[in-house]
Amino acid sequence: MIGRLLVANRGEIAVRVTRACRELGIEVVAVYSTSDRNSAVVDLADEAVHIGPAAPRRSYLHVANIVEAALRTGADAIHPGYGFLSEDPDFAEICAAEGLTFVGPPPAVMQQMGNKATARRLMAEAGLPLLPGVVEPVGSVDEAREVAERIGYPLIIKAAAGGGGRGMTVVGDPADLPDAFTATRATARAVFRDPAVYMERHLARARHVEVQILCDTYGNGVSLGERDCSLQRRHQKLLEEGPAGHLSPEQRAELGRLAVHGALSVGYTGAGTMEFLVDESGSAYFMEMNARIQVEHPVTELLTGIDLVREQILVSAGRRLQLHQSDVVPRGAAIECRINAEDPARGFAPAPGRLDVLQVPDGPWTRFDTGYRQGDTVSPDYDSLLGKLVVWAPDREQAIRRMDRALAELRVEGPGVHTTVALHRALLRDPDVTADRHDIQFLDRQLPDVLARAAALADSPTPGLPASRGALSLVQPAADAQPDPATPPEGPTPCPTRPSLSATS
Repeated sequence: MIGRLLVANRGEIAVRVTRACRELGIEVVAVYSTSDRNSAVVDLADEAVHIGPAAPRRSYLHVANIVEAALRTGADAIHPGYGFLSEDPDFAEICAAEGLTFVGPPPAVMQQMGNKATARRLMAEAGLPLLPGVVEPVGSVDEAREVAERIGYPLIIKAAAGGGGRGMTVVGDPADLPDAFTATRATARAVFRDPAVYMERHLARARHVEVQILCDTYGNGVSLGERDCSLQRRHQKLLEEGPAGHLSPEQRAELGRLAVHGALSVGYTGAGTMEFLVDESGSAYFMEMNARIQVEHPVTELLTGIDLVREQILVSAGRRLQLHQSDVVPRGAAIECRINAEDPARGFAPAPGRLDVLQVPDGPWTRFDTGYRQGDTVSPDYDSLLGKLVVWAPDREQAIRRMDRALAELRVEGPGVHTTVALHRALLRDPDVTADRHDIQFLDRQLPDVLARAAALADSPTPGLPASRGALSLVQPAADAQPDPATPPEGPTPCPTRPSLSATS
């Protein structure tokens, strides 16, 4: 068992991991940059180590400083959170070489799944459906033209090493292909230090659905249901919810089966997410895998009652999964709104500053994950995420109403500080969103209208949504919940390519 764990991150995910460790009886070492010296995680940890100035390259991305901090403080494990070093196979290898348990998948698997082109090839070999395109990098404009002729327009060019919504360009006109190809490669080289790109057919009206999985080191895995992440701006997620109400029980079960099978086929361990695009007919296509904990993991936790970070740590410590597929029974509906310190009216420009007022909502099934406290300063050096507001309710309509109430209660004030609170309230009032008929390009199409509604709400906040006329929908008691016949078989799914270890192994 892990006795002392270093959290190689900051903000809300550092606090989240620290709390999970507390409940497991694991001592925590926090690391902090100069600008984070008074942060919440520093106060929560058993020990805290200064690892450099505010600039991420000299602190949270400085591998030598982080590993030295772990060794000096007697930590035997490192949790990378998300972002920063969470998907860096070199960092994971260095941890292993120094005798430190890395809370994540093996470095080789991380390397494979971190490259989107390689991941597509491996998942195609495992039998997962892909959109028309190529699984190997495209090296020249002439080759790009040949690929485009085969797959048709619109198409999308993606950085093979990309992530976070960057390094993607949609092309609808053949005349735009050369410039788009060159520009995307340049972006990939500048941002990810790897110019490789690949191409696939672009679905204009698709839904973005991701499946949460857990796998152990013994070849077992379970699916914990799916989340819909279609409300995005320029490929950046703003609001996530679960379950994906546009999927049938049979489609939901099949996606879960595919996700677990694909992960186990490459020897994946820990918590991860398989991401799919679902077209208007309900057909799903593998897009990529996130080999880490996701920002939106609380949605799944509220739906299933399973602590994902706790399970992630236990799997890394060598424990066999205690969950069987039949134990996973998602109930109700959950929504997460990312509350960012950004000004939507100015093109979502970062709007950091001192939090003179930070009053978070309370009430039934309402959760606010943050690394900030009233009086703290949101630094311009890092991601603009201020916190994650998450609610659960028996059905989607009630979840929307609960989220609107919670957003109305959330107060964030300070000089120069702006947030996305009003934007989320405006989204939850849009008829396409409330009817669950939006897609991944909805916000890019409707942004002016949504911003106008958000401005009106910010100027004159309304008490809440209009009175509900729907019938009350209650969660079925556990005794009445029967596994769908299309769900994966009971028990952790054995890996098809790796032999199970004996009980004495």
